[in-house]
Amino acid sequence: MDGGQVETVLVVEDELLLLDLVTAELEDAGLTVHQAASADAALEMLATDLAVDVLFTDIRLPGPIDGWALAEEALRLRPRLKVIYATGFSGDAPRLAPGSLFFNKPYRPSAIISAIETFRSQAGAPDR
Repeated sequence: MDGGQVETVLVVEDELLLLDLVTAELEDAGLTVHQAASADAALEMLATDLAVDVLFTDIRLPGPIDGWALAEEALRLRPRLKVIYATGFSGDAPRLAPGSLFFNKPYRPSAIISAIETFRSQAGAPDR
């Protein structure tokens, strides 16, 4: 990728069909994608040395940790991580991390790819 800044995305989505669709689209765009169907699984991955440049998370996730709390903890673990949030519920009041992006479902996977391109153009390499 350009400057090596954004290459790897962790997609957190409990709707498996959507998880697979987004993963395929991001991989077709040349990104490396890791998948998690819950916040707990995502946090386990982020606690390792796995390369992740962007966290793309649904807000409503199974279990006690929602997407907002997941992003907060992920940023505690990796302060330079970029975050993209998505939700299909209009009642979710955004609690966006600075520099993050928010999408309402349904969204076009091309919009997510464009968002990642925006992150690529920003200065500074993300934590790995």
